[in-house]
Amino acid sequence: MKQSLQLRMGQSLTMTPQLQQAIRLLQLSTLDLQNEIQEALDSNPMLEVGDENTDKDGNTIEETAVFENSQSDAAPTNDSPSSIDKQNSDSQTTTADQPSESSTTADDSTSTEEWSQEIPEDLPVDTSWDDVYQSTTPVGPASNEDDENSFESRRGSTETLQDHLLWQLNLTPFSNQDRVIAMTIIDDIEPSGLLSSPVQEIYEGLARQIDDIELDEVEAVLHRIQQFDPPGVAAQDLSDCLHIQLSQLSLETPHLVVAKVIVKEHILLLGSKDYKTLMRKLKINEAELREAIQLIQTMNPRPGDDLAIDTTEYVVPDIFVSKRENRWVVELNPDIAPKLRINSGYASMVKRADTSNDNTYLKNNLQEARWFLKSLQSRNETLLKVGSAIVDKQQGFLDFGEEAMKPLVLHDIAEVVDMHESTISRVTTNKYMHTPQGIFELKYFFSSHVSTDGGGECSSTAIRAIIKKLIAAENTRKPLSDSKITALLADQGIQVARRTIAKYREAMHIPPSNERKQLV
Repeated sequence: MKQSLQLRMGQSLTMTPQLQQAIRLLQLSTLDLQNEIQEALDSNPMLEVGDENTDKDGNTIEETAVFENSQSDAAPTNDSPSSIDKQNSDSQTTTADQPSESSTTADDSTSTEEWSQEIPEDLPVDTSWDDVYQSTTPVGPASNEDDENSFESRRGSTETLQDHLLWQLNLTPFSNQDRVIAMTIIDDIEPSGLLSSPVQEIYEGLARQIDDIELDEVEAVLHRIQQFDPPGVAAQDLSDCLHIQLSQLSLETPHLVVAKVIVKEHILLLGSKDYKTLMRKLKINEAELREAIQLIQTMNPRPGDDLAIDTTEYVVPDIFVSKRENRWVVELNPDIAPKLRINSGYASMVKRADTSNDNTYLKNNLQEARWFLKSLQSRNETLLKVGSAIVDKQQGFLDFGEEAMKPLVLHDIAEVVDMHESTISRVTTNKYMHTPQGIFELKYFFSSHVSTDGGGECSSTAIRAIIKKLIAAENTRKPLSDSKITALLADQGIQVARRTIAKYREAMHIPPSNERKQLV
């Protein structure tokens, strides 16, 4: 076979760096987007923070969509530019509209007269920038004082349970040996407040380090630690934890004796809610048992959680939905990211026709800044279009709640906004919508469906809401079983299998019927 050179023409889809940037910005969450914008501001001198989101003509960009309450005024259109178009599902590749040079958010020919009035053309050779312009950021000892007195520096307490117990240990008189035992016990306490090892194992570990130590000494020190705050700490199990807390109550507390006997001797019967056996063994009536159980329920089975470090993460919504004059209005959150624009001073320097390194550097950064702003604008437009389409489909949920949720899949929204399903998936990931019903992730509005006897469809979210409503209204003496819930849904024309009901119930963290049984 003879080797030869051949020239062939073909077409293929490629991912340009600009398209990759647009896709990456599209799938970022709010916090990640803020970090990305800050990195761009730090690395690109052409970008600066502006006062408002404006277009190249200086007009404010309105990022709002309005829908009628019963019927949409105007379905989301495709007239606004978007950097991500419909994608090729076979090649898993996305195409993008290429922006023109005039798509920048700031006009390159902006006048620099006010800049020239504030900044001199040249600085004296023996003068530094700080000698002419005072920095607004305090430095030195003054800044430290401000940090100490600032509100943001006053963070919440990060004290752990062990720190709290050691602090009490230092205030309690102990011998040197007992102090070593106490510190060993405190180190063995879990974040829940219970011991992670039996007392016998703690004693055996200490016996290898301390001579002539007795098990009674370890138990005596343990009893002293169990009197520390929070009540019930250093307990060996749940029964011991509840009994310690009950023992610290006043002897005049009603039904205290019965409650102590229940948690010490019949904790398993209480857990299985075998109330008949409890009443027979304790020789009490139903009213007395109910009062004793209510007293036990006031105790904390995990006393260490009261001192747990608060790691609450707050959700910042990307979209706001509100009802104004019988219309649903969809708006982007203007505070999730700073408003960016091209620095007019630096942009005017690029008009020089030379090929110096400085001019090349400015040109490259200007092009990157334009693409970054274009990607941000495309992200906002795509997010608004998808959010508007979701609101248009789920107006029943916004008016009446979860039971009115309609079945919805990614393909339905993709057809409305004329994009690929993968793009819809990126947009709805880690993006949140603030509605009158609460704050939800955009993916929450997508759910599968089951057919009804009337030929319609019911979403899985609506079925979960109906199950929750039925369980909330059930007789606690005779809770509804999964089979009974299946029959009740069938009466409403919704055919769901019993195992599906069990799956939905477990997903909502609702216990089975035998664990929901209570004394009325």
